[in-house]
Amino acid sequence: MKKLFLFIVPVLASLNLYAQPKVVAECTVNFTITVTGEGSSPLNNAAKTLYIKGRQSRVDIVAPSFKQSVIYDNNADVAVILREIGNDKYISTLDSVKWKEQNKQYDGMTVALTNETKTILGYECKKAIATLKNGNVFTMYYATAITPSATENPYQFKNLPGFVLEYESQPEGSKQKITYTANKINLNPVPVATFEIPTKGYRILQ
Repeated sequence: MKKLFLFIVPVLASLNLYAQPKVVAECTVNFTITVTGEGSSPLNNAAKTLYIKGRQSRVDIVAPSFKQSVIYDNNADVAVILREIGNDKYISTLDSVKWKEQNKQYDGMTVALTNETKTILGYECKKAIATLKNGNVFTMYYATAITPSATENPYQFKNLPGFVLEYESQPEGSKQKITYTANKINLNPVPVATFEIPTKGYRILQ
C-alpha cells in the first residue's frame, strides 16, 4: 500500500504544476483605493467595483466629487463611459480604435513576470512589474488560480495570465501613486441590468 501511495504523489504534483487557471465568468470585486505622494487627489476616499459577466465587464469608481463607470463588451469591442460630476451626467461611446487611443499610454508597455508572491483574499498572487514608454514603473499582483472571462477592462491587464487583485497607477505628469487592492470578491451571478446602457439623462460626448 505504501508503494502505491509513493507512486501517486509525484503524478499529482506534476498535474498541479501544469494546472490551468479557472475562468471566472461571473463576479463582483470590491477594491480600496490608496493615494500616496504629495498633493491632493480626486481619488482620496474613493472606491472601485469591478463586475464581470461572460464577455462583459464594468468598472465603477465612486469618489466624493465624481462617479465614473466604464462598461466594456468584449464581443462587440465597444466601451461606454458614464461620468457624473455634481448634477451633470455625460456618456461617451468608444469603438476599438477610440478605446485604444484612450489607453495609448499603455502602448509599448513591457511586463516582467516575477516569482515574488503575496496572498490577497486567500489567493496566491504573483507580482508583475510593468514599465511604460515614459519610464513610469508600476506593479500588479495577479491570482494564478483564476482568470477573468472579460479581459479588456482595465486595458492594461489583458495579457496577464491571471486575475489582477492589486495594482498601481500613476496619473500623467503626477508623482502620486494610486494603489487598488481587492478587499472582497463575490462569485455569485451579476444581474444583467448592471450592463444596461442608459438612454436618457446623459449628455453625449464625442
